[in-house]
Amino acid sequence: MQVMEKIDHRTSDKKLRLTIRISANHLSFAVGDPQQDGHIAYEQYELNNGISIAANLREAFNRSELLQSGFRRTLILIDNPVMLVPTDEFQEQDVETLYKHTLKWRRSDDVVTSVLPDLNAVAVFTINKDLRLVVDDHFEDVRIQPMMQAVWSHLHHRASAGSRRKMFVYYHEKQLEVFSFQQNRFRFSNSYEASSINDMLYFILYAWKEIGMNAESDELHLAGNIPNGTQLNEEAHKFLQRCYLLDQEIDFNNNSFAKRKDIPYDLKALYLS
Repeated sequence: MQVMEKIDHRTSDKKLRLTIRISANHLSFAVGDPQQDGHIAYEQYELNNGISIAANLREAFNRSELLQSGFRRTLILIDNPVMLVPTDEFQEQDVETLYKHTLKWRRSDDVVTSVLPDLNAVAVFTINKDLRLVVDDHFEDVRIQPMMQAVWSHLHHRASAGSRRKMFVYYHEKQLEVFSFQQNRFRFSNSYEASSINDMLYFILYAWKEIGMNAESDELHLAGNIPNGTQLNEEAHKFLQRCYLLDQEIDFNNNSFAKRKDIPYDLKALYLS
């Protein structure tokens, strides 16, 4: 006999849905609604680099307190390359072929999609088949989206403040995510591997020129836990007049959750936007 999940409809989905954040070298779990009550449970799992991420997650179900707490709903955040397709050009029957010809794809991956309604786009990305099987074995209600989705949504709202054009940079795990918006659409979005200040600055200025930003009147906003972020901001100021290193506490209205250094910016955007 199947036991039905008892749901208090006054309880937000964020309290009922466990978030699993997955990247090449990171696995963490979170649940809560810090906007409602200031509380969130967060757990970073120590990876065994000798086995796959799917095998790590399978082992985590035997070790993690959060994973053993009986959650039936989950949101999977995947840090894989994303192809963005305008909503009015999206054809579901063609998207898998298009992705395979555009970005790196493995036979061990499933191509999946996530709609970005505020940005009139569909994100196309991949999830490892074994990883998906582990998730499906443990949860009844599974949602999958790119790790960047909450960041895009959060900074899109910031982009609409004021009349100046803005380019955003989010740094995480040696990846530089560079993007800009025009009204309710992406104007530009790309990802670069970068670990040094010089590499970061090169890609930022390359993207800035590529999309025709103005060095005097347009704005650059830097987000995330950037190593030597102040130095990067200072170096960018030598070329661009309006550069800003986002203060996460101010960015998220001084919520106590935003002060935590151990939690990635993208999770803060998910829970505080």
